[in-house]
Amino acid sequence: MKLQQLRYIWEIAQHELNVSATADSLYTSQPGISKQVRMLEAELGVLIFARNGKHLTEITEAGKQIVAIAGEILGKTQDIRNIAQDHKDNKAGTIAIATTHTQARYALPSVVREFMGHYPRVKLNLHQGTPTQIAELASHGLVDMAIATETVDHFENLVLLPCYEWNRCILVPKGHPLIELASISLPDVAQYPIVTYVFGFTGRSQLDRAFEKLGIHPQVVLTAVDADVIKTYVRLGLGVGIVARMAYDPIVDDDLVPIDAEHLFGRSVTKICLRRDMFIRSFIYDFIRIFAPHLTQDLISQALALRERHEVEELFKPITLPVR
Repeated sequence: MKLQQLRYIWEIAQHELNVSATADSLYTSQPGISKQVRMLEAELGVLIFARNGKHLTEITEAGKQIVAIAGEILGKTQDIRNIAQDHKDNKAGTIAIATTHTQARYALPSVVREFMGHYPRVKLNLHQGTPTQIAELASHGLVDMAIATETVDHFENLVLLPCYEWNRCILVPKGHPLIELASISLPDVAQYPIVTYVFGFTGRSQLDRAFEKLGIHPQVVLTAVDADVIKTYVRLGLGVGIVARMAYDPIVDDDLVPIDAEHLFGRSVTKICLRRDMFIRSFIYDFIRIFAPHLTQDLISQALALRERHEVEELFKPITLPVR
């Protein structure tokens, strides 16, 4: 069994069983990957992937367990490299972050700019995906952290560190009837078609719960992971947009009018997700401090030492989070 073989089966699983896409991502050949997977299956005496001819169709039950452990092993090997590199040179290396489009587009640019000014020899790898995908990458140690609002509770080895609270706004074109209302309500909003985030992204579940609580079934006509796409279709008159307040730029979006929606949906909390048993390089602590100044190294260490999620929540209760 080779570490390379474990990486191949893990990456195949992440690329939805597409061996060609896996080969492209690893800068190697498709036949080479297929050969190594066959060799691993022969050594283990079980199939990891079911096949229809040359095509992989699903991961077998045994394969699911093997792939999961392969991910853990790959994460530990990265920890070993990080420990060695931090002792050799704590000003150089790589930081890998998995996040959603909203964080990558609106929350991280200023943080990355400041961080790279302090650490010009650190390479940043930014991975975008669904909350489940990015949490899985963090859980298996394939990225250093995940940053998202929607969290996935079944990844028990992830510690969730609250960073900041944020509000939503309703975006409408100039002259829209909603602008004239002194106080907007959910029934007011539900009178119009809605353009908003895909379920599972950027606090969408909290938005849905607000409507459900009042027994309202809004007409969601278009969903997207990208706030810029949502704004485009609002401009086209497809409906009113519901986006993170941070996604509205008063200069770029001066043709749209933002209407505060905090009283309708409440605030959401963006969190950093760290693997409980990971080795954290010194410059990663600095990145987190720039992103969320209240997350000191000492506080992070306390959170990582706690075993229960409710204990972590209690630790952060006295802290007032900034609002964006």
